[in-house]
Amino acid sequence: MADVRPADSVVGAQTPGTPEIPDTPGTGGLPTTPDVDVLDVLFRSQTEGGHEQVVLCQDRDSGLRAVIAIHSTALGPALGGTRFHAYPGEIRPEAAALRDALNLARGMSYKNALAGLTHGGGKAVIIGDPAQDKSEELLLAYGRFVDSLGGRYVTACDVGTYVADMDVVARATRWATGRSPDNGGAGDSSVLTAFGVFQGMRAASEYRWGTAELAGRRVAIAGVGKVGHLLVDHLVEAGAEVFVTDVRPETVERVRTAHPEVVAVADADELIRVPQLDVYAPCALGGALSDETVPALTASVVCGAANNQLTHPGIGKDLAARGVLYAPDYVVNSGGVIQVADELRGFDFARAKKQAARIHDTTLEIFRLAEREDVPPVTAADRIAEQRMAAGR
Repeated sequence: MADVRPADSVVGAQTPGTPEIPDTPGTGGLPTTPDVDVLDVLFRSQTEGGHEQVVLCQDRDSGLRAVIAIHSTALGPALGGTRFHAYPGEIRPEAAALRDALNLARGMSYKNALAGLTHGGGKAVIIGDPAQDKSEELLLAYGRFVDSLGGRYVTACDVGTYVADMDVVARATRWATGRSPDNGGAGDSSVLTAFGVFQGMRAASEYRWGTAELAGRRVAIAGVGKVGHLLVDHLVEAGAEVFVTDVRPETVERVRTAHPEVVAVADADELIRVPQLDVYAPCALGGALSDETVPALTASVVCGAANNQLTHPGIGKDLAARGVLYAPDYVVNSGGVIQVADELRGFDFARAKKQAARIHDTTLEIFRLAEREDVPPVTAADRIAEQRMAAGR
């Protein structure tokens, strides 16, 4: 078992002394540009920084290289998933991983605040290819680092990590959630993620058309994987007319087998142009809303499960200028984090679903604030989250 020495691996506002920046070969001891950018974000940026603590983790025996970023504990212990990613093409993948962890941790602070959780925001990134580098030894070493933080950070699944991985991590720390039911966990969080998106869609319908009922509405879903196909179930049951697409034909076929009335479309470019759409639901990769796609949208509401849907902050203003009502992704897709947070109390599905149902009310609150203050909904959502975190402090 590798030694864990948190005091030697912590970089951040709570660490005594000035952290040393390691020499970079070929630079005369100066850090490379990516490192300088990351430190600027951490200590100087008013819009991206402000993190309480950042932990750099290494276990050479298992090959673990990881970053744990804690943005805020104002509302409680930081909660956020563990991303396992290779960061290809980067000169310094460690710098890219660090910046990614900082941005993701900040996003989790906002998501958890708007979800009404007694948790702050954090995120972890393990550097490497999960298909090649993931091992039981590595996950256990990572779990020991999480445990060394004494509960300030609670981890769960993210891109590249799964329920089975959290079962392994949980053998080394009590601060792991998103585990399998056999190991005292809640299992797949897609169920409440899809339910929460459906509640956000009902809120958007209520605000835009005066009724939360979606019967007869034309809804287009891009991506019908773990979350998207469950969203289809909710919409079909509600009487909506559903259009779908996915890069994997087998997932579309699964949906069509369960619901023959669903219409399959070739790709996302065709999907956003389906005539007389009411709602567009991006449920695959991020960046679905861009300078190219927004002008082509036929829908008057956007509400989906994908993270980071806006390719840049100006897209929120562009949507509002076109009269498109945007339900912020980190608000409506928070059912999953609500589920894993409930697991820490001894998972009760009915209790977690009741809290996820409140996504409807939160989304309506955001739309109404946006109207009063004449700002895009994403700006209104940020303001509410910041108010809640300030009150927690």
